[in-house]
Amino acid sequence: MADYLHKLRLRRRKRLAQQHAQSAGDQRVAVIGLGRFGSSLANELMRRGWDVLGIDTDDRLVQRMSDGLTHSAVADCTDPEVLHQLGVHEFTSAVVGIGTDIEASILIASNLLDAEVPNIWAKAISRQHGQILERLGVHHVVLPEHEMGERVAHLVTGRMLDFIEFDDDYALVKTVAPDIATGVPLGQSQVRTKYGVTVVGIKRPGEGFTYASAETVVQKGDVIVVTGKIHAVEAFAELS
Repeated sequence: MADYLHKLRLRRRKRLAQQHAQSAGDQRVAVIGLGRFGSSLANELMRRGWDVLGIDTDDRLVQRMSDGLTHSAVADCTDPEVLHQLGVHEFTSAVVGIGTDIEASILIASNLLDAEVPNIWAKAISRQHGQILERLGVHHVVLPEHEMGERVAHLVTGRMLDFIEFDDDYALVKTVAPDIATGVPLGQSQVRTKYGVTVVGIKRPGEGFTYASAETVVQKGDVIVVTGKIHAVEAFAELS
């Protein structure tokens, strides 16, 4: 019975994704490589209502994922003709989830660029691999293991509750509000001028997150979200 219900949920999710894709034709993505990274990504995209084509050379992986995806195929995308036959050139986004086979990753990324897919994401297993993909012209390069390692390191060694780094040496951090930021409106606390960070959100115990403004008064025990240069948010979080 549990297996039957699981299959029903998968079919319903697949049907909803197809209906959503028909009403929003630009929300189609090809995920090439259905290992741990690719399968997790494909499932999440399906959950969000995207039309997902999952591709892999391993028929076992494709079979395992086929019921949960809009479309799936066993194919070798290092051949540009295969990509064309699958219609990937008509998709607005494609993800190269292959990491261990660097040669295949680079060839597939090159084929996608030649096919002029508007948004190409690719997984890299090292900075060198990522640099090659960037030089090819891949629009977005992801180093999941490296980025997760950096994130966890910040959480382990500091007082942060969460840490997200983005371009230009900036980060978004969740931390317990330090005493220097409590008791007065944020506009008067001079957090930005003294510490180089901006408080963008606040959460009180038992309440949801809300946007912060210059009039917001942070209270002791509040959790806040701040953004700024990495060294600035790290120093500010240590004040907690």
